[in-house]
Parts: sequence; C-alpha cells; structure tokens
Amino acid sequence: MRQAGRSLPEYRAARVGTAMLDACLDPALASEITLQPVRRHDVDAAIFFSDIVVPLKLAGVDVEIKPGVGPVMGSAVRTADDVARLRDLGPLTPEALQPVSDGVALTVDALGATPLIGFAGAPFTLAAYLVEGGPSRDHLAARTLMHADPATWTALTQWAADVTGAFLRAQVLAGASATQLFDSWAGSLSLADYTAHVAPASARALTHVADLDVKKVHFGTGTSELLVAMRDVGADVVGVDYRLPLDEANRRLGGTTPLQGNIDPALLAAPWPVLEAHVRDVVARGSVAPGHVVNLGHGVPPETDPTVLTRVAQLVHEI
Repeated sequence: MRQAGRSLPEYRAARVGTAMLDACLDPALASEITLQPVRRHDVDAAIFFSDIVVPLKLAGVDVEIKPGVGPVMGSAVRTADDVARLRDLGPLTPEALQPVSDGVALTVDALGATPLIGFAGAPFTLAAYLVEGGPSRDHLAARTLMHADPATWTALTQWAADVTGAFLRAQVLAGASATQLFDSWAGSLSLADYTAHVAPASARALTHVADLDVKKVHFGTGTSELLVAMRDVGADVVGVDYRLPLDEANRRLGGTTPLQGNIDPALLAAPWPVLEAHVRDVVARGSVAPGHVVNLGHGVPPETDPTVLTRVAQLVHEI
C-alpha cells in the first residue's frame, strides 16, 4: 500500500525537517522514499510516494498537511461560487506537474526491471476534503452537498476528476507501469449515492489514462458493497480492504476481476504464527480469483516492525 515506507527508520531520517507536501514535490526525495521499501522488503513493485492532496496543491489550492491531523484546506468549498473559483484555476499543466514527472522518471530509472505503480486520490475523496475543509469521520457536509445542490457537486467532482486524472497521466507518461486510484472515503456512501453521484467522476478520472497501456487498480476502504460499481468505472483490478474475504469479493465480482489485498494491518503486530496463518488464508482465498496482487487491506501502521513486513514478503514469495 502507498504508506509502505512510513514504518522505516530510513524514511523518518529522510523526512527530518521536511513537510509532507514538500517531500512529495522534491523529485529526489520522493524517489528515495519510494525506493526504500523495495530495497528493504524485496517486494515485486513500488508505489510512487505521494499524497492524495498533492494534485490539489499543484492546481493552486491552499492546502497543508498538519502532523497528527491530516490535510487541511485554507477554506472549505461549499457553494457554487467556491467551485467556480476552483475551476478558474484551470487544468493541471505539464509545468505544474514537472516535479511529479521528474520524481517518477528518477524512480523508474533506479528500479530497473521492478515496475512502478502510479498513485492518485479518487475524485470523491478529493471533493470530500475540499467540502469538509479537512479530515472528517462521516463526511456529512460532502454528502449533504451532493443532494442539496447536485449541479455544484457535479461541477466540483468533475474538476477533481480532471485534476487527479492529469496527475495519474503524468506518472504514466514518465514511466509508471500501472495506476492506482485510491478512494479513502467512499465507504461512507450508499451504493445508490456512489452510483449516481460519484461513479461518473471516477470514470472521468480514469479516462485520462484510458489510451495508455497500463492496468488500473481501484481501491477504497469500507467499500465491500461498492466493489462492482468501482470495477465498472473502468478498473482492471479491484482492491479489497481487510473487511471482506477475497473469495467473497471474487463471488460478488462474478469471478472475472483480478483482486488486490487484503492482509489486515492490525495483524502485523500479532504473534508470527497468527500472522502467518492469516497471510496463508488470504493467499488461499485470493487464489480463486483470475489474478491476485497480494497486498495489505489498507496502509502500513507507522509503528509496524519493518522486519515483520520483510518476513511477510518472503512468506508470500515462498507460497
């Protein structure tokens, strides 16, 4: 998962004195952080070090990541006028995206035969941050806006789709071999709301890489009821969080879709026999799908012992 490096002492050393968004937009530093878990754990691919709100920052949005809080906007976006001001910022230009393109190119060159997966936040999660003004437990303001003013909501999510789609495309053009669209907050939605008010924007985001020869992974947390709809926006692979066994996910998806997931991050701190049994169970359940990218079912907790992650990677390779 995208936070693979944050449990590493070398990551913490590299980040000393550098704010999160500054680290994401420093090509050499972003590349180094991307490479660290590959060197440490001998995993089969890297995921580009970034953050969901990086494309918002590049587009000119006033956003910062406050330690212990998360992304915080300078002001919330809740009215048609607010969205109009956002849209006046225009699309992301190649010049604005240059730090990302440079970071990806450096990383691909260093990785050699190991592929790099591009990363971006899905439009709903970006829109939810903008409407809420920061992290939220239930995304009430965002869910209210989508129903109270559907036109404004659509304009906002279309803008977010184009911004994050351009961000994904830049990564692929610079050498990424696959993409992942990460919808952190989609689990707060009903299937009806997702289908009517979110899926069109996610599909729009993925059209930005539709003409490129890359597979598209779509992942969300708490999205067990949304898997088919998330696949149908144009994804090739569906990520499944730790809440739903992969054999059940495969059944819900009709047995035709490769899966990514879904080792429970909480078990990384459990005794090894417990974790080993869990990993073997995940791999066995994933084996019924047409393909399985073994991964966690959400991010690596920062306090995770890195040697455990290395041991998990070795176990999966042995299996």
